[in-house]
Amino acid sequence: MSIVKLRRLLRLLIITNYSNRRIAVIVSVSPNTVKFYRKKLMARTISVEQLNKVNDSQLKSLFIQSTKHSSEKRAPDWSFIHQLMQQKHQTLIQLWEEYRSISPDDAYSYSQFTHYYRRYCKSIDVSMRQYYQPGEICFVDFAGKRIPWFDKETLEEQWAEIYVGVLGYSQLIFAVAVRSQKLEDWLEAHQKMLAFYGGVPQVIVPDNLKSAVTTPGRFPDINHSYHELSEHYGFTIEPARVRRPQDKSLAEIGVLLVTRWITVVLKRRKFFSIAEINQAMIVLLEQLNRRAFKRYEGNRESRFEECEKGKLNPLPTEPLEIGRWIHHQHVTRDYHIYVLGHAYSVPYELINQYVDVKVCQSKVEIHFEHTLIAVHIRSFAKGGATTENSHRPKNHQVYAQQSKEHFIQWAQSIGESALALVIAQFENKPDFSINGCRASNQLQKLAKQYGNARFESACGCAVKIKSMTVSSVRSILQCHLDESSHKELPVQIQLPLHHNVRGAEYYFNGGQVNE
Repeated sequence: MSIVKLRRLLRLLIITNYSNRRIAVIVSVSPNTVKFYRKKLMARTISVEQLNKVNDSQLKSLFIQSTKHSSEKRAPDWSFIHQLMQQKHQTLIQLWEEYRSISPDDAYSYSQFTHYYRRYCKSIDVSMRQYYQPGEICFVDFAGKRIPWFDKETLEEQWAEIYVGVLGYSQLIFAVAVRSQKLEDWLEAHQKMLAFYGGVPQVIVPDNLKSAVTTPGRFPDINHSYHELSEHYGFTIEPARVRRPQDKSLAEIGVLLVTRWITVVLKRRKFFSIAEINQAMIVLLEQLNRRAFKRYEGNRESRFEECEKGKLNPLPTEPLEIGRWIHHQHVTRDYHIYVLGHAYSVPYELINQYVDVKVCQSKVEIHFEHTLIAVHIRSFAKGGATTENSHRPKNHQVYAQQSKEHFIQWAQSIGESALALVIAQFENKPDFSINGCRASNQLQKLAKQYGNARFESACGCAVKIKSMTVSSVRSILQCHLDESSHKELPVQIQLPLHHNVRGAEYYFNGGQVNE
């Protein structure tokens, strides 16, 4: 069993009183597995808060032990078998022998065959009327009919999807217009619905659209972002079976009523934004919820206020920031991962590991083994990189700090001559020039080798002779010219006048004496 399923199973065992079989269907495991972990959980006292703080490795060590799984059996075509069973004198054992003769190794035993056939018959049996407790369940779906609206700038016609929610007990209806059926709009519509109700039901039953169910079927795989929303608000997701509208009959009724009393009315009007549509829906939605029931007293709104509102679980203090999950992202040698064309850093210790990423509208969260390890401001620059300096190794941090600003701050702590030398290395060059940084780095080494005082003096000599290079400063220090510059040089006295002394004019005239 995967670690995600284990977390869902333990969470349901802690916060609900569901039976083993019901939890098994929700989590897609066997009832015996639920029973096994229920016993383990009774031996350990753990809360939901502790469960969220425990990482994957710790959770595995606490609850998972290696077991041998039996090979999968070959499932027959139950609809075809059921069709054959309608014939007179047809027996189930004869059909089983025929099914087993094809490949005995991967065939069900006769007891398994009869068990699954009976379960199939129950699934196609007639529906019974369902009764729901206050605050127990809510059905959600998108309406088939959409409302048109026009872009103000291009006047291009677009279509708004209508999200509908219906509470099981009071049948209070919620409706909102969104741009699409994509994940972000789907999750945002849920948040608006729960805010409208002022509380959270125990169970929400969606259809099998991609935003809710990644892989539909007998054991559906819930979208990770949708599952995160359910954990944050504290409700359980139970998707309706594929092509089984009776599983969400109230949602079908709610969609029908919204289409008749809201969508049809608003389609006669012209809108220029989604916000205008939602503003117009408020009044119509209130009128719909206040329409009197035909078979008993009251209406949806009064029934909700009197009996169901107080039974809903409270809303969390802060809404969940909606984001799309991207799983199993490899950390490259440069301790970055690539998300939607942009690179984000992670701690370098996770090189060659795999992390999960949550992409929100304004930030990017990076998780490792169910633990948040990094948060970056989201960047939409394709091909760019966002790097946190603390994620680098120590030697990389030192090298990354090398820039004109860094070296200028260092030179200012030594003196004006050292500052002039550093500025000269970046003259007519960008602040992150490789050559400028290398030269300034060599100057730092000279200052460390000879001391700041001699280094400042040597830089002063280099400034005087207007040779502000690293080689000049190194030569001055090696030859101790910086020390001799502080001594007073002897002043040559004027020579006495003498007829044997030739002046400058003699050499200027080519050795001829002017008379």
